[in-house]
Amino acid sequence: MRIAVLGLGRMGAAIAERLEQAGHELSVWNRSAGAVEPFKERGIRSLDHPGDAWRHADCAITMLADSEAVGAVALGEHGLLESDGHGVLIDMSTISATASATVAGECERRGVAFLRAPVTGNPSVVRAGNLGIIVSGPRDEFDRLVETLRDIGPTVFYVGSHEEARIVKLALNLMIGGTVELIAEALVLGQKHGIESAQMLEVMGASAVGSPFVEYKTDALVAEDYTSTFSSRLMHKDLALALEAASDAELPLPATALTQQLFQGCIATGMGDWDLTALLPRLRREAGL
Repeated sequence: MRIAVLGLGRMGAAIAERLEQAGHELSVWNRSAGAVEPFKERGIRSLDHPGDAWRHADCAITMLADSEAVGAVALGEHGLLESDGHGVLIDMSTISATASATVAGECERRGVAFLRAPVTGNPSVVRAGNLGIIVSGPRDEFDRLVETLRDIGPTVFYVGSHEEARIVKLALNLMIGGTVELIAEALVLGQKHGIESAQMLEVMGASAVGSPFVEYKTDALVAEDYTSTFSSRLMHKDLALALEAASDAELPLPATALTQQLFQGCIATGMGDWDLTALLPRLRREAGL
């Protein structure tokens, strides 16, 4: 399939690599030119503007930082929807349901099909071929493109015809943020009473509260390695989106609101670009450890 990938950050680049390996004919674009160079060196077409995608592709995939970036690429000058051409837009970014609905409305008006397809996983998960993809939008387009999506990640869920995928993604991330907070509190409690984090995590992993996430983070937590796989800043952003969705539904999410403020504290103390597990050293500091 002819596919344009727009946005070559860590996730976008990994997605483009998967599609390249699967044999798709790629075009790529990124706001800063440096990210495009490795693809150009491999003979992949570079686009001058997002709107050039339809000249070379039948499907455009966006993986961008936030709602504003998606709006600019879709609706801005030389944007996807400001150019002639018809195809399918698949947005894999984590953005608000409100912003997504705006793009969906413009897509419908201009004859472009729109699939919302946020993901579960980080770049290493993409490259390992284990990415999860949550999709909503027109069912016929999903059915037509599901095998292409599986070239990116094998686990693909269809959850509805409108903004449902956005809500599912935000719900998952609020659970991850809350889980990190509880793990951090548990480890600080143990450490205050002389129990090493390695032992605490070993017991956690073997108990009813053990989970793939606890197992995944154990080595880094024991090593006190806060190299980002998903930053505190991004988690703060996603929790803000979850709270926005809750407010739109007149729904209280008190634990999520508190967790978002704790990640705000990480940002304020210079840990915004650390891994989201930066909540642990922040709580240790407050505990005098």
